[in-house]
Amino acid sequence: MLHIKTLDEGLDVFKALGSEIRISIIKLLLKNKGMNMNELASSLNITNGALTSHIKKLEDCGIVTIVSESAGHGNQKKCMVHLDKILVEFDSEEQKKNIYETELKIGHYSDYKIYPTCGLATVNQLIGEVDDARYFAHPSRIDSDILWFTKGYVEYIIPNFLPVQQKIDQITISAELGSEAPGVNDIWPSDIHFFLNEKCLGMWTSPGDFGDVKGIFTPDWWYPNWNQYGLLKLIVINNAGTFIDGLQISGVSLKDLNLDYRSTLKFKFAVPDDAEHVGGLTIFGRNFGNYNQDIKVRIHYSPIDDNSNQSNMDSL
Repeated sequence: MLHIKTLDEGLDVFKALGSEIRISIIKLLLKNKGMNMNELASSLNITNGALTSHIKKLEDCGIVTIVSESAGHGNQKKCMVHLDKILVEFDSEEQKKNIYETELKIGHYSDYKIYPTCGLATVNQLIGEVDDARYFAHPSRIDSDILWFTKGYVEYIIPNFLPVQQKIDQITISAELGSEAPGVNDIWPSDIHFFLNEKCLGMWTSPGDFGDVKGIFTPDWWYPNWNQYGLLKLIVINNAGTFIDGLQISGVSLKDLNLDYRSTLKFKFAVPDDAEHVGGLTIFGRNFGNYNQDIKVRIHYSPIDDNSNQSNMDSL
């Protein structure tokens, strides 16, 4: 999923989609689950040179990715649609004034309890030995750009530096996630649960542990038979409930959590051992997978009104 936070930020995407022939390219790629350049040019009845120009525009804004595949007469370029969803926000400039944003490094977890298969890595190397949970306490873990485990949890403290006398109206968290199978397995469901301050917000079932193609940002030294990328998931908690990619997953809302500028915010990714699908969890950071980001957090806030202050005083 591509999350566009402003219209200006999405300009290249909008331009790329503003062409009938590029829309046709996307439809063909989705229908055939990828095609090489010759097949595409033939299907569209255009020259390879003209196709290359269109593909470049789609590739530059992240809609399409190109991989090399071996064929009878050498390598051919195969095109695939890289995105499953595009989310565009239309916040006004006034609304943006009341937004606090931060980003959490993958290795900056504050608590964990995990079981093998498991491991961590920076952009340059593995941290310690794989499948040895002790290395999740290694000092170098703060530099991790990817981590994975079969079951258990990792918990992060979200920095809360909201201005005083502000309440939280919405929390948005985005992260690239996948399952964790021995090696890779595109069909390996895992029930990934989300918690905020020990309150279960709901779950999302990851479909698999993806390794069919190399992740766009996955470093060259990474083993080709290990997980390569995940799916970018957008978790939203507001007064109406909890949502993933716009679909409600539970009725747990901010009203149940009573959060403001003084609140400690502990967010947990977990795969419980009693889940229906215990398929593990991989969290991809800035230097792995298909999205150039760590765990992004956005908090919408507004002033605490006088009635809320009086209610809090009465409860004391």
